[in-house]
Amino acid sequence: MPVLVITGTGTEVGKTVATAAVAAVALAAGRSVAVLKAAQTGVRPDERGDADEVARLAGAVTAVELARYPDPLAPATAARRAGCVPVHPHDIAEAAAKLAAEHDLVLVEGAGGLLVRFDPAGGTLADAAGMLAAPVLVVATAGLGTLNTTELTAREIRSRQLELAGIVIGSWPKAPDLASRCNLADLPIVADAPLLGALPAGAAALEPADFRAAAPTWLAPRLEGMWDAEAFRVREAP
Repeated sequence: MPVLVITGTGTEVGKTVATAAVAAVALAAGRSVAVLKAAQTGVRPDERGDADEVARLAGAVTAVELARYPDPLAPATAARRAGCVPVHPHDIAEAAAKLAAEHDLVLVEGAGGLLVRFDPAGGTLADAAGMLAAPVLVVATAGLGTLNTTELTAREIRSRQLELAGIVIGSWPKAPDLASRCNLADLPIVADAPLLGALPAGAAALEPADFRAAAPTWLAPRLEGMWDAEAFRVREAP
């Protein structure tokens, strides 16, 4: 799996922290890792972006950002408003392929959900994943409403003949409600894909050393961690 595309079911679902966890575990396994942020929006030139945050939490990754736009909007809209050149799917695919030639693992983090538009022609992260023939990891929320958005995302991935690697819950609450606990059983069913991890709420606030030490306990063996989905579900079951 030299390239893994990481998308969310929407915005603010924990995608960047999940990317950092995957990177941290891969680094601990002795693999060289690059993180490619396809387009960063809503961040000023002097602010840290998502790729920088992954590097802070995970450690010695090669962090690359293809474009940055100041408005917190979809990349195509943000590029248009800023009068900047948009990022096209082939730009993402070419950059990822170059990084893959020099690293054991390349993590391509999108912006928002799978079908967020990057350019005026409607190019998306899904298009880039298709060009790369790369599996897609979906980061989802834990609570009410996640089943619908997760199933829609999974259906779109499969409609494009892409591999759905699995689902990761981006932020597992300290006091999960009934919907969150039931969703542990339902998410793999609606996605028809394995649950590959659950990151605790507030994980990004950990010291980097603590984040790296804990990351393997949040991710399943498929992602080189030791998290047991069935044991977690039984423990949290309603």
